[in-house]
Order: sequence, then structure tokens, then C-alpha cells
Amino acid sequence: MARRRSPEPGVAVVCGASAGVGRATVRELARKGYSLGLLARGSDGLRAAAEEARAGGVRALVVEVDVTDPGALEEAVDRVEGELGPVDVWINSAFATLMSRFTDAAPEEFRRVTDVCYHGTVNGTRTALSRMRGRDRGTIVQVGSALAYRGIPLQSAYCGAKHAVRGFTDSVRAELVDEGSNVRVTEIHLPGLNTPQFTWVRARTDRPTRPVAPVYQPEVAGRAIAWAAEHPRRRTYWVAPSTIGTVLGQRFAPRVLDLMLGRSGVEGQLRDGDPERVGNLFEPFDTEHDHGAHGIFDEESRGSSVQQWLNERRLTVAGVAVGLAAFGAVAWRRARA
Repeated sequence: MARRRSPEPGVAVVCGASAGVGRATVRELARKGYSLGLLARGSDGLRAAAEEARAGGVRALVVEVDVTDPGALEEAVDRVEGELGPVDVWINSAFATLMSRFTDAAPEEFRRVTDVCYHGTVNGTRTALSRMRGRDRGTIVQVGSALAYRGIPLQSAYCGAKHAVRGFTDSVRAELVDEGSNVRVTEIHLPGLNTPQFTWVRARTDRPTRPVAPVYQPEVAGRAIAWAAEHPRRRTYWVAPSTIGTVLGQRFAPRVLDLMLGRSGVEGQLRDGDPERVGNLFEPFDTEHDHGAHGIFDEESRGSSVQQWLNERRLTVAGVAVGLAAFGAVAWRRARA
């Protein structure tokens, strides 16, 4: 029988903690009382994240590290466990990408996206498991996207990496079952989000980029990730109706999505202005400035998700549905009597 998770928050490691989704997740985990190991490349963003966490009364340790370096990750977790204690939760949310048609992407750019978004997750998972398996406890959260189920134009490198993470995670999960391990691995797949990504992404487009609508605030993602970390028996979480629509559309009508995205997918990811062509693909953009969790799309972004509300109340909703169905059946029989 699986061990119950301690009701007291433990130690959580957040990869990609300096900005965007990772930063919002840090705030939510700090609110819940976790001690935090904060991993990322950007020194200023990391320092600001740690200050926010400590202001909430929790311990926070900053480690500047690139997740594509497995040796550096091992050293990072040694520091975290040495100062904060054994890691209970590991969150793989490190991110860097390129917005470009595939034929315009340089091989080294495509490789870098794959290294961060796929190999970074592999390296983080390996590092977490090297500690958790021996203790026979712990949770790993793979932060994914609707684009892990459906590729879209301008994001072939990112979509390919996120698809790979899903397959990799299935294999790891099955191996843990084979071992009889109590370590849990869960995935959470997110919609378009208002993060700094779209002002610092490397882009090979004629206009600056934007998230696919509808857009949600990063706090929606942060709350969902923290929930998944504390409820890891569910193997996959989908956040927001748009994510569910993407998954189901790809499952049942992929050709229709081909046509829709072929006609509007590029335009839906561009906005007016001059594009940012340098980006943070190879160098962080938050070493001398803290960009926080939010991007520039606050006015159109949603602060909550009905789908995540349902995720958190799954048993209650199911019970109500069963009750209504039973009531309806009784009423129908009486009406026919």
C-alpha cells in the first residue's frame, strides 16, 4: 500500500524558478509553506523569487544552473538537500524556445530548445529519482502544454520536445510501477499563458509573438502545479477548456486541426510591432533585471480556469453528477408509472 504524503509541507525544487510559470509556482508553494530550492539561469530573477518566498516565511535556496548540464543539477540538489533537507517535490518547468518556421530555424537553435525542454526534463527527472527511489517517496511534476498533444506552426522545436516528454514520462512511470515504487510522476498540461516568454523569445518572424488565445495568467498554472504536486495519483492534469479542446481535437479530428492551424495558426501567434530576434535561448534575460511571472498581456488574460476548479473538486462533481442521474432516473420512472 502506498504511503500517505505527510500533511506538513516539505522541500520542493522548482526548475525554471526565476520567471513565468516557474515563478508563479514558487509563490504558490511558498504560500503553502514549502522550503524551496530555486533553480534557473537568471541570477536577478532567482534572487527576487527567493526574496518573495522568504517574505512568506519559508526557507529558499538559490542555485544558478542550466538544466542541460546533468552534473551541475546533481551538485545543485546536493546543495538543496544539504541545506534544506530531503527533496519531496521536484518540478520540471525550465523553458527556452524559438518561434520560427522549421525551415528558418538553425540546427543549433533547434537543438538548444530540445536540450532545455526535453533533455532538461530528463536530467531533472534522473536527478530527482536518484534521491527519491532510495527513500521510496517523492513526487515529480512534469510541466507540459496543450502543444504536447498537438503541434502548431512556428513552434516545431517546442512541440517536438513536449511530445517527447510525454513518451519519456510514460516509460519512467511504468518502470516505477514495475519496481513497486511509491515515487509518483504526474503531468500537467497548460494553455496559452501571459508570461515574459513573448517579449524575450528568439523569433524568426516579421512581427513580435504572442500566446495563443485564450490567455491565462501564470497564477492559474502555479496553483494547478501545486495542486498536482499534492495530488499525484492522477497521472495527467489538463488545465483550461482550451487544453481539453486541443487534446480532443487532435484525437478525433486531426485533419480538421491541420486545416484550421494552417489557415490561422501563424497569424494567431503574432502581434503588431518589431520582433525580438535575439532572445534568451542561449543566454538568460534576467541576470540584471527581474521580469517576474507576468508578461504584457494582463488586460486580456484570465485569472482562473473552470477546468482547474473541476480538477480540484473531481470527487464532489462526480458525486453530484451521480446524484442528479439517480434523481432523474427515479423521476422518469415515476412519470411513466
